[in-house]
Amino acid sequence: MTRTYPRSSVLSAMLAISLLAASGASAWAPPQSRVKALVGGRIIDGFGGKPIENGVIVVDGERIVAMGTEAEVDIPAGAEIISTEGMSVLPGLWDMHVHLMLVGHSDYDHWDRTYAAVFRDTIMPAAARQLLHAGVTSARDLGAPLDDILAVRDAINNGEMEGPTLYVSGPFIQHEPYPGTEMFRWGVDGPEDGRAKVRRLAEAGVDVIKLIDQDQMTMEEVQAVVDEAHAHGLPVVAHAHRPEEIRRGIAAGVDNFEHTGLGTMPEYPPDVWEMIKGRANTLYWTPTITPLLLYEYTRDNPERIDDPRWHEGLPEEIVNDVRASLEDLQRLPYYQLMPIRRPTLVRKIQQLREAGVVMLVGTDSGVPLTFHTDSTWREIDYWVQNFDVDVMEAIRAATYWPSVMMGVSDDVGTLAEGKVADIIAVRGDVLRYPSLLQDVDMVMHRGRRVR
Repeated sequence: MTRTYPRSSVLSAMLAISLLAASGASAWAPPQSRVKALVGGRIIDGFGGKPIENGVIVVDGERIVAMGTEAEVDIPAGAEIISTEGMSVLPGLWDMHVHLMLVGHSDYDHWDRTYAAVFRDTIMPAAARQLLHAGVTSARDLGAPLDDILAVRDAINNGEMEGPTLYVSGPFIQHEPYPGTEMFRWGVDGPEDGRAKVRRLAEAGVDVIKLIDQDQMTMEEVQAVVDEAHAHGLPVVAHAHRPEEIRRGIAAGVDNFEHTGLGTMPEYPPDVWEMIKGRANTLYWTPTITPLLLYEYTRDNPERIDDPRWHEGLPEEIVNDVRASLEDLQRLPYYQLMPIRRPTLVRKIQQLREAGVVMLVGTDSGVPLTFHTDSTWREIDYWVQNFDVDVMEAIRAATYWPSVMMGVSDDVGTLAEGKVADIIAVRGDVLRYPSLLQDVDMVMHRGRRVR
């Protein structure tokens, strides 16, 4: 099905703004010294051990070259000194489930029909910058038009655009695309077609395969998708909305499940829980709690929608459209089940933790009401405040474990000599008050201070 998109004067204005931004792409990156020293902060390295008090991190180019206490580390002459006195210094955060093509609008169909033409040049760059300035230095985008998301990922990697290091899936793989979503959802008709679709994505250069609604596929199709992905060295991420999705995903060897799922069911069925426990320590799970808890909070605290940070980089017309879509939240169908689902989360999170899966911080950032500017810190804080997860465990689920899952832990996810300098600093003690992450004071991405 071919879709066309109107190029109104509004969209033309958006493109003009994007081209203007692109022409000055380096304007956001002021000249900086190659060698920098972060001095005086409390370093939380991501490995889970005791923090380093009065710490020093020396960065040369993109890499950390020395780290320790002020008494242990010699600061090179001429280094740019960045004071982190009174701050918690930790690895840049990861968000393992984002959608750069979305910025919180509540009507998916309207959004796709109206703005697909400017996903690449306007929406995605704004979303990427918002994530980075919120302290997210690495992110996994799980569902977007293939050419658009690859172009944005590569522009960031080449230093042409500001944003977190991206790991992308491109389009979802499923039995049949929902009407009007063919640009970012690919259907599968038989095992060989499943293999062909995965090969096409692998050859294009994606980093992960996204599988959804696998309970609507044949088991042979699911297995073909997973096997072909693994043959290309790509992990497979799958939805866990329904019990049969989990059963088939585990049987096929899926690497990572997304969402707590099961709607209003109070817990995972016994057979499903046994299957999950059978993959203890080898199965990753991204529960994406934030969207389920934000509805009631924002309904009762609507000033959150007035926060100007999520407007940054977006044309006024888009901001106004998003805001209009979020009026009268309690009347919107998207949110009706959320108050009923919320009480089931404690038991489901408890089951996942008891089963021994490796939990990852991800937020579904960009879906209705879930802004890129504040979704990741909220997820961490919700884990701690609502589900009694230890703060260090929650931070490691947003730093160390994502890097392990994506196979890049030798380079990122923790702070150590030789690692890429993805570093954030927050005034105060985040190990006691994780909500301080809502206001990150400094962000360094690949050795360049961007905030």
